[in-house]
Amino acid sequence: MTVRELLGEGTLLRTDTSGDVPDTDTYGLFLDDTRHLSHWELTVDGTRPRLLAGNGDELVLAPWTRRGTDPPCTVFRRQTVRYGRLTERVRIVNHRAEPVRLTVSYRFAADFADQFALRTDRDHPGPAGVRGVRRTGDGVRLTYRRADFHRATTLRAGSPPSEVHDAGLSWTSEVPPRGEVTVTVEVRAATGVPPAAPAVVAEPTGDALLAGAVARGAADLSALVIPDGAGGHTVAAGSPWFLTLFGRDSLLTATFARTAAPWLAAGTLRALAAAQGRTVDPSRVEEPGKILHERRRGELSHFGHVPYGRYYGTVDATPLFLMLLAETGDDALAAELETPARAAVTWMFDHGGLDRLGWLVYRTDGAGLVHQCWKDSARGICFRSGEPAHGRLAVAEVQAYAYAALRGTAGIARRVWGDPGYADRLDGAATDLRARFVRDFWLDRDDFVALARTEDGRQVDALASNAGHVLWTGLLDDDRATRVGRRLAGPDFFSGWGIRTVAAGQPAYHPLSYHTGGVWPHDTAITVAGLARHGLHAEADTVARGLLAAAAHHRYRLPEVFAGFGRDEHPVPVPYPHACSVQAWAAAAPLLLRRVLRAATPPGRRPVPH
Repeated sequence: MTVRELLGEGTLLRTDTSGDVPDTDTYGLFLDDTRHLSHWELTVDGTRPRLLAGNGDELVLAPWTRRGTDPPCTVFRRQTVRYGRLTERVRIVNHRAEPVRLTVSYRFAADFADQFALRTDRDHPGPAGVRGVRRTGDGVRLTYRRADFHRATTLRAGSPPSEVHDAGLSWTSEVPPRGEVTVTVEVRAATGVPPAAPAVVAEPTGDALLAGAVARGAADLSALVIPDGAGGHTVAAGSPWFLTLFGRDSLLTATFARTAAPWLAAGTLRALAAAQGRTVDPSRVEEPGKILHERRRGELSHFGHVPYGRYYGTVDATPLFLMLLAETGDDALAAELETPARAAVTWMFDHGGLDRLGWLVYRTDGAGLVHQCWKDSARGICFRSGEPAHGRLAVAEVQAYAYAALRGTAGIARRVWGDPGYADRLDGAATDLRARFVRDFWLDRDDFVALARTEDGRQVDALASNAGHVLWTGLLDDDRATRVGRRLAGPDFFSGWGIRTVAAGQPAYHPLSYHTGGVWPHDTAITVAGLARHGLHAEADTVARGLLAAAAHHRYRLPEVFAGFGRDEHPVPVPYPHACSVQAWAAAAPLLLRRVLRAATPPGRRPVPH
C-alpha cells in the first residue's frame, strides 16, 4: 500500500493515496511520538470515493460508478497539517441538473500507540492506560491516560453534523443543481498554537541543478521546523520517525543552513542548552555538560521502556554545539550561552576523555545505541575486514570536531568572555590534539586516515568517509589533506552520485549497507566542504555535481541515504530500502553546497555560484 505523507511543524499525517488512514501498519496522525489517529476514513453515501488525481495536500476523488456511467459529483479533499492539528476541507460539486442528496461521513479511531511500538519488530508493550470518549457540542474528544501520562484527540466540525457517535461524524445535505457543499473538520492533538515558524530562504542561484536542489531543500526544512519550547524554533531530524530535536542532526542542519535560516542556530542552541546533561545517569548515558542525542515524549519513553525520553548517547553533539556557537559569530548569543558552553568544554575534558585519555571517546556497551558517532548502527564502526569495533573507541571525525570546538571556543573566550587564560588553555589543547592525531590515526600504508582507534591503541583500519569530516575542520595539514581528498574523490569512494561511507573493494563494503557502503548526502556535502577548504576545487565541483545529479533523479529531494552502486553499475541512483525522507541534514546538504563552493572551477565546467 502506497504511503502519502503530510508534514508540518513536527506533526505528521501518513495516509493512503486517497487521504484515508487504514487500520494497518504505520499510518496515522502523529505528534510527539504518539499516534493520535489510527483510523480516518471519508465516505460519501456509505462508500469510499476513488482517487482521480492528487497534488500535495489536495486530492480529487469521485464516487465509484460502473463503466459508462458518469459520476454524479466530484469530491475535492484538502488536508493541511500544522503543529498538533489536521484540518480537512471536503468540497463536493454536483454535476447534475437536479439536486442530489448526499451523506458525508467520517469514521475514526485513536489508539494512542507509541511510534517505537509501531516502527520496529521489537517486543514493546502496547498502550496500557485507559481510553475515554466524550461527545462535545460540535464533535468528539478521545482521551488516553496512564498515571501522569495523558493524551487527547479532539475532533471538531466546522458546521453542525447531522449525526455524532463515538467513532464517527456525518452530514446529510441536499446539493443544489450544479451547486456544491463544503464540510470542514479539525483534528487537534495538542492545545495551544505556537508562534508561526519562520521560513527557510532558498537563496537565488543561476545554476539550474543547484537551484532545484536548494529550493526543495529549503521547502523540506521549513516542513521540519518545530517549536523549541522557549518561543523560538529548531528543526526535527526527519520524517517519519525522527520528528523531534536531535543533538547531532539538528546542530549539523543548523550549521549547513546558517545563511538560509540564520535564526535556526539560536533556536537549536538554546533548546539543547536547556536540555544539557546535569547529572550522571548511566541508564540514559547522561553526564554533566553533555549535549543530548534525542528527546522523546511518547509513553514508552515516559515510563522508561525505552531510554530515549532524554537520551545522551552521542559523543559528537557536544563539540558540534560549540562549533555552531562559534560559527554564528553572534557575540550576544555567545554571552548568553557562556555557562552551558563552558559546561560543554568541561565535559569534553572530564567525562569525554580528553584529559585522561587524550581523545574524545565512548564505550560501545552503554544504554541504547551501540555507537555514539554519526555512524551509529551496530556495524557502523568496523575494521577493513568488516569485523565490528568494540570497547572504548575514539572515532576520527569526533576528534576533528573536538579540535574545531576548542579553537572556536577559544576565540569566543577572548572576544566575548574576556578570559584570555581560558582561551590559551583551549588553544593549547587543540594544538596538542592536532599533533597527536597524525601520530595515532594516520595509516601509512594507505596514505589515509584511520576510521577510529581502540582503547589498546589499534587502528580501526577501514577506509571510510569520516575522513571528509576531518578535512572539513582543518585538523590535517594541507599536504596530508590533499592526499586524503584526492582519494575521497577517487572511484572507490566516489560513486558518481556521492561519497560511499566505506570505500568499495574492502571486505567491509556493501552497497546496500546503511553505514558501510551507502551514500549519505550530508556526509558527501561535508566532504565537498572539506575538499574546497584545502583548495581541491576541481574535486569539490565533481563530487558536488554528482550529488546534485542524484537530487535531480529524486525530484530534487535528497533522501537520508541511497545505495553505493556506481553510475557505471546503474544509470540512476539506487534507493536504500529504509531511507527516511524528508530528512533534515539531507535537505540542508544543498544549502551547504551553495555556501561553500566557489565560482572558480576547472576549464570546461560551468561554475557553481557561491
